[in-house]
Amino acid sequence: MKRFLDIILSGIAILFFLPFFIPIMIILKFTGEGEIFYFQDRVGKNRKIFKLYKFATMVKNSPNIGTGELTVKNDPRILPFGRFLRKTKINELPQIFNVFLGDMSIIGPRPQTVKYFDYYPENDQVEICKFRPGLSGLGSVVFRDEEEMCVETNGRTVEQIHVEDIIPRKIKLERWYVANNSIWLDIKIIFATIWIVFFSESRLIEKMFKDIEDKTNE
Repeated sequence: MKRFLDIILSGIAILFFLPFFIPIMIILKFTGEGEIFYFQDRVGKNRKIFKLYKFATMVKNSPNIGTGELTVKNDPRILPFGRFLRKTKINELPQIFNVFLGDMSIIGPRPQTVKYFDYYPENDQVEICKFRPGLSGLGSVVFRDEEEMCVETNGRTVEQIHVEDIIPRKIKLERWYVANNSIWLDIKIIFATIWIVFFSESRLIEKMFKDIEDKTNE
């Protein structure tokens, strides 16, 4: 049933957004460094590696410079138009093709890069990868300000903060989602995803998912 809904919803989304993709693609082609799409290896269902699609928002070869695969607040590698695409989450929209092709689902655990997925304990990898990764998910809405969290402080690097603080919390949230997956929970996450795009400063999301974070910390 979930896969059927993914195909229907992503198909409708492709038809709806395609006219909007065209001007975005033209702007990207003639601004910045001329790149339209960015493809990145991510870990999917059953730990299968797939190419995740995004609109290009950063300078070429960005994973090999600066903070690597991690993006931080006011990251100098982000291009001017790319900053707008990232703030509005429009840069993520090409992933609806990933959903339609079966690499991803509308809602699920967010797919990690191979590098950071290797930090997940083996049993967590197995459980989380029973599901197709999601265009959005519990970890996405709770950590919507992740770039602002990754700031060097108290002598710790951005990498250390991500690995020591953020990844363990994400694992708990994704494991909770896997254990409590339901259509109602997916609808709730879809609503939260849309809400934070239009009301990024709203604190409603903290209230919606506070109980879940409390449970994962027990």
